[in-house]
Amino acid sequence: MTTRRMLMAAGVLAVAAAFGAAPATAQTKMVLKAADVHPLGYPTVEAVVQMGKKLEKATNGRLSVQMFPSMQLGGEKEMIEQAQIGALQYARISVGPVGSIVDDLNVFNMPFVFRDVAHMRKVVDGPIGDELLKSIGDNPKTGLIGLAWMDAGARSFYNKVREIRKVEDLKGLKIRMMGNPIFVDTMNALGGNGVAMGMDQVMNALQTGVVDGAENNPPSYDSFGHFPIAKNYSLTEHLIIPELLVFSRKAFDAMSKEDQALVLKFGKETQLEQRKLWDERVAVSMKKIKDAGINVITIADKKPFQDAVKPVWDKYGSKYTALVKRIQDVK
Repeated sequence: MTTRRMLMAAGVLAVAAAFGAAPATAQTKMVLKAADVHPLGYPTVEAVVQMGKKLEKATNGRLSVQMFPSMQLGGEKEMIEQAQIGALQYARISVGPVGSIVDDLNVFNMPFVFRDVAHMRKVVDGPIGDELLKSIGDNPKTGLIGLAWMDAGARSFYNKVREIRKVEDLKGLKIRMMGNPIFVDTMNALGGNGVAMGMDQVMNALQTGVVDGAENNPPSYDSFGHFPIAKNYSLTEHLIIPELLVFSRKAFDAMSKEDQALVLKFGKETQLEQRKLWDERVAVSMKKIKDAGINVITIADKKPFQDAVKPVWDKYGSKYTALVKRIQDVK
């Protein structure tokens, strides 16, 4: 049995012991499992670790959190499946997988839906963010409780062929995009060729010429080691997609009301705590990138890029018209 399968099996056994048929009492000691695809020290991982320490302190050690980083329990699909059966309690996931059930979440996947990162933060910190988080728990099909939004910054293009200063510079470039039709269509609308592939394949694809570049936030551009190969980093900020911290509905329903309140309280608090960690990590990554001599290109006028993705909005955006207006009205 592989290590990953052993851990997953252990998780199922643990949930059977900790979250039985009857709700847990306020005296029940529980170790809550948390998972992330990123490694230890990454802002999303570190935020959950810190949250676990607060939970442990508040309950005198009765509740604690055990973190499984670096895809030890599988990718996001596997993490969601485990959370739905209660074998995993906390999961840091992308909007996409839950958006297939709660469609309004997909509005955050639209290109240039936010003016900038500051605008995104005001939206998720306000009524819209609260409503969308609540919609996750309100929909029984998710099997999840939405706890907090986690910052993932702004995604920009990097490539090994040429500088990208205007839309025309993307013409013909093969750019890796996340495996979502909206993202691939966004790249194609900008004149490039969107190539959907997993992040674990990007390094080899860059080295062999399968793709000319990719797009991501500075910490990922840094931590995945792509910047020495793709040395042109153009700050288009075309996608600004917050991520989610969710909790297992099955595990939540088996907890006492007091413990549920603590999970919700500390979960919400981590939204701002993770943001501070994120900003610190972005600063470190940008310094590292610039010190390495990477060609970092600031895009002063993003309107041509925004105009170019109109076909994407025409295809996917009409059902979000009312929600988009609310987002745009946030100042």
